[in-house]
Amino acid sequence: MKGCFGFLFLCLVFNFLGQPKFEKAIEYRQKVGFLAAHRGVMAHMPRELGYAGELSYVLRSRGSKEYQKFYKYPSYGFTVFYGSVGNNLLLGNYLGTYGFAELPMVSVKNYRMDFKLGFGMGHTSKVYDPLLNPKNVAVSTKLLGMMCLAVKSTYFFGKNSVNIGLDITHFSNAAFKVPNFGINMPFVSLGYARTLVPIEKEKATKLEMTLPYDRWLYSITGILSAKQNMPIGGKRYPVYALNFSAKRFFNHRSGLELDVDLISKQAIMGYQPLVEKSQLDIVQMGIYSAYLVPLDRFHFVFGMGAYIRDKYHPEDKLYHRIGCRYFLKNGLILNFTLKTHWARADYLEYGIGYTFNYRKK
Repeated sequence: MKGCFGFLFLCLVFNFLGQPKFEKAIEYRQKVGFLAAHRGVMAHMPRELGYAGELSYVLRSRGSKEYQKFYKYPSYGFTVFYGSVGNNLLLGNYLGTYGFAELPMVSVKNYRMDFKLGFGMGHTSKVYDPLLNPKNVAVSTKLLGMMCLAVKSTYFFGKNSVNIGLDITHFSNAAFKVPNFGINMPFVSLGYARTLVPIEKEKATKLEMTLPYDRWLYSITGILSAKQNMPIGGKRYPVYALNFSAKRFFNHRSGLELDVDLISKQAIMGYQPLVEKSQLDIVQMGIYSAYLVPLDRFHFVFGMGAYIRDKYHPEDKLYHRIGCRYFLKNGLILNFTLKTHWARADYLEYGIGYTFNYRKK
């Protein structure tokens, strides 16, 4: 969990730091929000408003690659987060950092509205402890994964800009250790940015996509993970999975993925322990579709699937994925996705895959 989000953060940042001709800026945002008690067992936890500050280093694309024009010149960068999350006594303060991409939904002259996606890592000193902090059912590890999904409106004037935003900031260890109901913080923010190195937009040379968008791409991905079941202090089980996938990119901005998932979640062995089970019995099969947001070789993934084979039904019939993938030049795929059942984390998927017809002309 810890290494995954760190590597994912570095992939996101260095994927764009390595690209030339960015306008550089620094931004500060002040945020106020509340802790969302998305499970009844968390009803006692929200106590006060949460306040946080974010300092960001921003790279604004100026058209050095063709895909940037399709997105109306997105921005990238990394952010340092520090603040409270709605209950200082039980949860304390959180420190985090994440890489992000801001994709314009509206862009006209001096105004733009962006959809922001960010992934990284967070840290807290106050976690569940059966003696010292038994009411903290949100997190049980000090190092956590961090996600931020936001809508942000920005007005530019000269080298300056002001912005207002709405976001959901999430902290979780993806059920690596329980209790792990997670932190979900809806925030409202107000920010100011100053351009450090201004660069004019340019006309990019016509460049093809790194991945072709005139055919289906077929791949297989092996996935390894681990999760712990309730009750607290229970055994941690491995998870093994295979993902068979067909992907098609329609243009620089969107793609479709259709998958078949085979999952061997060893935690099912501990579900209804009086029922005798074999390894074949616990295998789950699912069908899944996803919307892909490609940023050159780095892709965001948003999808939903349904189990078509699930003998013991330990969770919901539907499952979801959100995360990232990075495509290497030789057809290898690095996969980092969070599998959930609605707002409840199932496990984090660490995967390596291969695209069979990547080099086909």
